[in-house]
Amino acid sequence: MIAKLKRLDLSLLLVVLCFMAISTLVIYSATNGTKYEGLHVNNLIAYGCIFVPTLLIAFLDYRIAVRYLSYGLYALGIVLLVIVLLNGTNLNGSTRWISIKSFQFQPSELAKIFLILLVAKLLSNRNGEPLRLLKDILPVLIATFLPVVLILKQPDLGTSIVFVSIMLGMLWMGNMKRTHIAIGVGSIGILVAFIVTLYLTDSSLFQTFVKPHQLARIQTFLDPASDPDKSWHVLNSIRAIGTGDMYGKGFGQGFLVQNGFIPYDYADSIFVVIGEEFGFIGSAVLLFLYFFMIYRMVRIAYDSPDLSGAYIVIGVISMLVLQVFENIAMHLGLMPLTGLALPFVSYGGSSLLTNMIAVGLVLSVQVHHSKRD
Repeated sequence: MIAKLKRLDLSLLLVVLCFMAISTLVIYSATNGTKYEGLHVNNLIAYGCIFVPTLLIAFLDYRIAVRYLSYGLYALGIVLLVIVLLNGTNLNGSTRWISIKSFQFQPSELAKIFLILLVAKLLSNRNGEPLRLLKDILPVLIATFLPVVLILKQPDLGTSIVFVSIMLGMLWMGNMKRTHIAIGVGSIGILVAFIVTLYLTDSSLFQTFVKPHQLARIQTFLDPASDPDKSWHVLNSIRAIGTGDMYGKGFGQGFLVQNGFIPYDYADSIFVVIGEEFGFIGSAVLLFLYFFMIYRMVRIAYDSPDLSGAYIVIGVISMLVLQVFENIAMHLGLMPLTGLALPFVSYGGSSLLTNMIAVGLVLSVQVHHSKRD
């Protein structure tokens, strides 16, 4: 146990503690004087409760989960997603949660971890040899798109994109052949070209594939001025971040945030609070923490001689990078608005639980497999 403690990446844990402090501080600012006042206390309690299981996961051997539990956990994730569709709780037009008394749980969050474990299992079976299209890549595609289809029915486009990001990142590091990469890139290019052409030439047919609220987000992303009412959220977010200037307006002094112009400013839109109240400097500090976290994870993946451990870390990196990029970009008007939380900072128990489990798995790779063995 002492040897495992010495192998813990303390710098990674320190970054998590920094995120906890930032998250609690900003949630307090966003909710002070509103009906959500006190959520910062719940946030601290959630961090405290989840931090211990994170360390326990770090001390458990991740190889046990990969070898013996990956298929079962993946099946559990699919079952939970089906339960959501059959008997889930609808909030704000989406059915993403399972309610257990006063507690609401989002299964699609944990399903990300289950997918990472399964794909790590499938890819590690090749022992680093080039992946075969039908025997290796196809099973990964099926394992990914099954939960994606179920999540799109909720509907939750943002989370489904995270699953695709996990798959692409892990396949990329799984030693794909150049011909398979070319086929994948070409297929994606053709699909994007088809969607764009359909959007420009036959909007009625396009709307049969895209739900009305998703179409509205695409249209307001392409031309926010076309419908100020529907682009209200994005336009106010851009204004708030812009008025933050270099140093921000000060803690609790953001005009647009404090006067209710930013929906869900304690959750998905929490970056806007940071941008308005702490400015470019505060935003840069946050991005540096993310960069440092990813850097440490890359080092852990590089140092792991066990492929399944390296694949797990790459899957976690792919998950976090996509969520950070999408969350920040959508509030800057660079990406369509989706319901994605900012990892470790946005308020939300399911999201925090998933991210902390992911950190625990990365730490487990560090503890149980490194070049120091």
